[in-house]
Formats: sequence, structure tokens, C-alpha cells
Amino acid sequence: MLTAFARAFQTPDLRKKLLFTLGIVVLFRLGQHVPVPGVSFENVNQCMNEAKGNQGLFGLVNMFSGGALLQLTIFALGIMPYITASIILQLLVVVIPRLEALKKEGQAGQAKITQYTRYLTVALAILQATGLVATARSGTLFPQCQVRDQIIPDQSVFTTVTMVICMTAGTAFIMWLGELITDRGIGNGMSILMFISIAAGFPGALWAIKKQGKLADGWIEFGAVIVSGLAMVALVVLVEQAQRRVPVQYAKRMIGRRSYGGTSTYIPLKVNQAGVIPVIFASSLLYIPALIVQFSGSQAGWAQWIQAHFVKGDHPLYIVTYFVLIVFFAFFYVAISFNPEEVADNMKKYGGFIPGIRAGRPTAEYLSYVLNRITWPGSLYLGLIALVPTVALIAFGAQQNFPFGGTSILIIVGVGLETVKQIESQLQQRNYEGFLR
Repeated sequence: MLTAFARAFQTPDLRKKLLFTLGIVVLFRLGQHVPVPGVSFENVNQCMNEAKGNQGLFGLVNMFSGGALLQLTIFALGIMPYITASIILQLLVVVIPRLEALKKEGQAGQAKITQYTRYLTVALAILQATGLVATARSGTLFPQCQVRDQIIPDQSVFTTVTMVICMTAGTAFIMWLGELITDRGIGNGMSILMFISIAAGFPGALWAIKKQGKLADGWIEFGAVIVSGLAMVALVVLVEQAQRRVPVQYAKRMIGRRSYGGTSTYIPLKVNQAGVIPVIFASSLLYIPALIVQFSGSQAGWAQWIQAHFVKGDHPLYIVTYFVLIVFFAFFYVAISFNPEEVADNMKKYGGFIPGIRAGRPTAEYLSYVLNRITWPGSLYLGLIALVPTVALIAFGAQQNFPFGGTSILIIVGVGLETVKQIESQLQQRNYEGFLR
């Protein structure tokens, strides 16, 4: 693998792409440490130190922003608005006929959907930036901090509007950086930036576990976390690469004196067809009750029940609900993203069929049957991987931002595999030996 990297750097065009991507990453990490105008940097650092890694309800979003959210920097929102906008557009394509027609138009229609995604990203960024500034002004961002009301000393309308504009512009700038990486660099730009944001928190989280450990000055716990992390990475790689290949045969057709078709191919159905999206959906849905309690400040019976069962994350009811939601959203996302009827109609249109299965409706029913059978192990795998932070919270006494959490591992391994495959394909085009042998 190191030899392949060396050969990639020896190739002029690949070296330019890798260096360009590295430069964008450095610029992105620099922006994650530039505070927004109007924020007291000293008070934010004091609240961060008092929190001691317990980031509460904002832990997931803070992980996606590379720690910039709680520091209130210009990149505080990270790429979460773009991810949310992409998911919303992907769901609306199934519901709105106009968007479905654009998707079928090919590259021109996809460019139009991408433009809608950009507009929705800016709108969501304005909404989220307003909510974040209001949360910081009210002191809810760091509820246990002594100077939580002094994070934004000047609470005038002009300062608030300036902060919202800066955070929204930062999100738009991140979106532009991601598109630059996609066009001129290596890999998918947004995925690379997400990878960097999550990986940036690994060293600090691992060192925090070592400092909190009690066996051999914390090195036993540190080593156990590293070993369990490597085992999780191996498991995720194994499942992410697993797929069911449904064979497809195309009949021969005689047009004039020439014969067309007669080829064999397959439909790859991945075990984890939904990726990490069910985990994000389930986590976001479970945050809603706790957010309502936190912003309402109510001490009623229902609020105390939610705080006891759905805030910390180690209660059995929370664990069961989280697992069930992940399984549900896995089936839901697969159902809206893969249409067996459409696949069967396209196969029938071009003379394709599955051996032993009649074309048309029987093919669609067979694909639905296979997809349901293969989604069950994929959804159960997602649920078990996502519960790793909860197990670590109980076993190691770790914080909720456990470095080898299910969401972070799924994203890092998925992005890493796709990027390696892209570099490998470009190396193979130049007759070089790739990473995967």
C-alpha cells in the first residue's frame, strides 16, 4: 500500500490531485478554529474545559463539525446542513413527480437537483445558525458552565445577525470546498471533509480515555480500546464489502446480420444497502424529546421521565428504542432508494431476465424477496455497531463521544474504502499495481 502511494505521488497528475486535496483539508481545518465575531473565546474555552468531553445533546453534531460547533467558529455548522439537504432531496425525489422526472433526465436533471440541494443547504444553514446563536445566548449550550451567559457578551441584534451571516457563509464555503475536491482532487469532496472532521477528534478522545483509566496508568484501557477499534474496523470492512449478486442474462437479438446481447451480468445488492443514514435518522429522532425538555426548562413529570430515560443513553428503554429505530429506518431507506418494479421494467425493456424467473412482475417480486432477506442482517449489524458507544459508556466509563462509535467508524471506513478504490482505479489505468490485490 505504501508503495502504491509512492507511485501515486510519482505520477504528475495524481500528485497534483493529492496535493490539492491536502491543501483544501488544511484550509478546512484552519477554518474550524477561527471564532465567529462577537464570541468570547476565553469564556468558550473555560466552558469547554468544564464540560470535560461531556458534550450532551450536541455531541453528534459537534463530531460532524470536527469540534467546531461548541467552539462557535465560522465553520461551526460543518457539513451537516448539506447532509440534511441531500437526504431531504433524496426523499422528495420519491414523493414529488417533478423531481423524479429530473432524476430520469440524466446528467442535466442531476445538475438541477444539485442546485436545489445548494439552495436548501443555505436555508438550513440560516435556520441552524440562528438556533445555535440563540442557544449560546441563553446559556443552554453549556448548561453546567459558570460563565455560560457571557459566551456572547454583546447580545445586540447587529451582533446576532453578523454571527448568523458568518456561520451561513462558512457553510457555503465548506460546500464549495467539497465541490472543488470532487472536481479537481481525489474522492468525493463532502465525504472527505466529513472524514477529516470525525478523524480530527480521535487523538483527543483516545488520550482522554487513557487519562481516565486506572489500570497501569490508563494504558490497559487505552490498549483495549485500540484492539476493539481494530476489530470493529475489520467487521465493518467485511460487511460493507459483502453483497448478494443476482445473476442477469440478456437474450440474443438479431438486427440485420449482426447479433446483439447474449451477455451475462449481475445486480449487486449490498448487505448494508442503507449505509449510515439509518443511524443518523435514529439519533436525530431520539434527540428531539431531550431537546424539547432542555429548551422548555420544565420540571413536570413527563420532563423528568424523559431526562431519566432518554438523555444519558445507557437506560435499557433508550437502548431498545434506538435499536428498533435503526432497524426500521434501514428498511424504510432501502424501500425508497431501491425500486424493484423499476429495475424489473428496465431489464424487460432491454431483454434481460434472471435465470429461472419470468420477466416482469415475478422478477420484481423476486428482487423484493431477496432485498428483504438481505436487509435483515444489514439492519441488525447497523444496530449492533451503533450500540458500541453505549457499551463503552458502561464498560469503560467513557464519555458519549467515544472515538470508535458506530457512526464514526461506519463513515470513516466507508469513505476510506471509496477513496482507496478511486486511487487504485487511476493507478490501474496507468498500469500500476493498486492497493487491493
